[in-house]
Amino acid sequence: MYSSGYNFHLPCTKTKLSIMQKSQIKLFLILASLFCFSGCSSEPVETDLLLPVNFSNVPENMILTGFHTDKIEIRIQINPKQMEFINNQNLNYSVDLYTDLELDPAGASDSIEPGAYLIPLEKNRIPMESGMKILSIKPSYLSVQLENKITKTFKVTIPYRGKPAKGYIALEPAVNPSRVQLTGAAPLINSIKDVKTMPVDLTNARESFKKRVPLNLDDPTIVALSGHIILVNVPIHQQLVSRTIEDIPIQVQNCPYLANIEPSQITIIVKGPFDTLGNKEIIDQIYSFIDMKDLKPGVYARHAYLNIPVDLIMTNADPQVFTVKIE
Repeated sequence: MYSSGYNFHLPCTKTKLSIMQKSQIKLFLILASLFCFSGCSSEPVETDLLLPVNFSNVPENMILTGFHTDKIEIRIQINPKQMEFINNQNLNYSVDLYTDLELDPAGASDSIEPGAYLIPLEKNRIPMESGMKILSIKPSYLSVQLENKITKTFKVTIPYRGKPAKGYIALEPAVNPSRVQLTGAAPLINSIKDVKTMPVDLTNARESFKKRVPLNLDDPTIVALSGHIILVNVPIHQQLVSRTIEDIPIQVQNCPYLANIEPSQITIIVKGPFDTLGNKEIIDQIYSFIDMKDLKPGVYARHAYLNIPVDLIMTNADPQVFTVKIE
């Protein structure tokens, strides 16, 4: 019988076992066998590991592009007791690019040029404990792409998304910083035409606001020397709109006589902020009148006065001259 640390008592053989008891005994024997095999076996086992590649010492004025091998797969033979070592270690494969690529590292001959390179994998660089055996490594070579590193200055543009509330408009934003210096691989930097931030949402905006937004850089190897965060100040203004107000009655002021005005109404066009022109209380403040002070009975041609609330501008009136008959 296996020793598993469990206390399990078999029923007396003279007692008839139920189907459930037989199933429990069978399950116990299977678990005990597995426990002993996994805990007691010292036979080597094979397993696969995926190791990240750590590149260091990139040559000065050069950059490692995204086109490189970033992981290797190794198959190892290992004692099960050593699996704890594997699980607790942050294993990786280290590559010193300058040492591996420079033809004469001691003389610093600067023979490394932009281009694609294949670096052979070496087993002795893989950190393994005694007793662990490396069976295979894939791939056999590391693929590396190096390019000249350059820095250029670009103007920052802010794309908008969505629309402000009805009657409002977003003007050109203020940006800080307005220009950024980007450093990266020469072909990549030279292919950039403009630098944008992530879109700024204007949906239903009614007032100006500030927001910090990151640059929208497609390649993670591109570095913004002044940082990736841009402060954007978005000015939101009401649109100036026009509205026609028809048939405003012409009132008579300062006339002790019976007076008749032809025509008796005036139509005007006013311009102002969207919200103001949509406010009935403000529009109701508009009225027209003719002051007849000191006029005697007779017929006169007169202009009408208009009371226009603040923030509104009258751009047209029809008619402009009225016939006044005083009896």
